Amino acid sequence: MVSRMFRIETGDDKDRRDLLRKRLRDTNTAASPILRALRGTPGERELPLHIWALDETGALAGGLVGHTWATWLHVTYLWVDDLHRGTGLGSRLLSHAEHLSHQERGCLNSRLETWDFQAPEFYKKQGYEVVCVIPDYPPGVTEYTLTKHLP
Repeated sequence: MVSRMFRIETGDDKDRRDLLRKRLRDTNTAASPILRALRGTPGERELPLHIWALDETGALAGGLVGHTWATWLHVTYLWVDDLHRGTGLGSRLLSHAEHLSHQERGCLNSRLETWDFQAPEFYKKQGYEVVCVIPDYPPGVTEYTLTKHLP
């Protein structure tokens, strides 16, 4: 008989977080044909992707942080310093990430989230399409999820 008594706790616990993530990933892999097909291949692993742009003094001018997993590039952060906005640096960072992800990691698509006050129009110009809109997240702001098929 399975116990129905549970103790609920809160708090940061890296070991439990990692165990939960592993178990969720195992469950998802078992339920998904593409994830089962990727099992044991480089595409199964979530690999970080960090790209940095440094100015002539070595200071951070911009960067992109994301990861690749299951034939997708997920752009988590893309930032360009105010001094360098409008120079094409953001486009270059994004294009470089897409190229590396496609050519070296076999990614077929890219996804990202942005808020209405950030850069949805920038991403649309880069070929991204809005697939989800969440109004009032956070309050007074709209969040967009965009995707792009990588050539």
